Amino acid sequence: MRKIIYLAGGCFWGVQAYFKALKGVIETSVGYANGSTANPKYEELKHGLANHAETVRIVYDEEEISLTKLLEHYLRFVEPYSLDKQGHDVGHQYRSGVYFTDPLDGAETDEYFTEHLAPGWKIEIKPLANFYPAEEYHQDYLDKNPGGYCHVNLNLIKPEERKNG
Repeated sequence: MRKIIYLAGGCFWGVQAYFKALKGVIETSVGYANGSTANPKYEELKHGLANHAETVRIVYDEEEISLTKLLEHYLRFVEPYSLDKQGHDVGHQYRSGVYFTDPLDGAETDEYFTEHLAPGWKIEIKPLANFYPAEEYHQDYLDKNPGGYCHVNLNLIKPEERKNG
């Protein structure tokens, strides 16, 4: 069965590249989630004129990869105790978050983080309020720009976890 979860973990370029490489992930797209304005643009986030999180929409086959497994992967590269900062990216748009449309996914996420992290983690777990696709040049950015900056270590994916791996 196809399911969707939205993950924010700093710059969305690396987050997208990581998750799109996993077996069971059907599609990914980058965008801006849970802000207070409609149709934000990257420059608005960059200059503090919009308060969305850079987020990756992940469509996955739960028979191939579970939400718990996706969260395990997420914690491989996200610094869960950091507020509004991942890698060299600093600002509210780089906050970490799990945004869900199914309340059971929210409960499962909270339970997973509570079991696997020490108290004080800063990852938002909230219902998805909105998601606006990012500009086309951001979609699959690291495929288009292989030397582009990425705070996510893509080598954390084991060969058997990769598509075609």
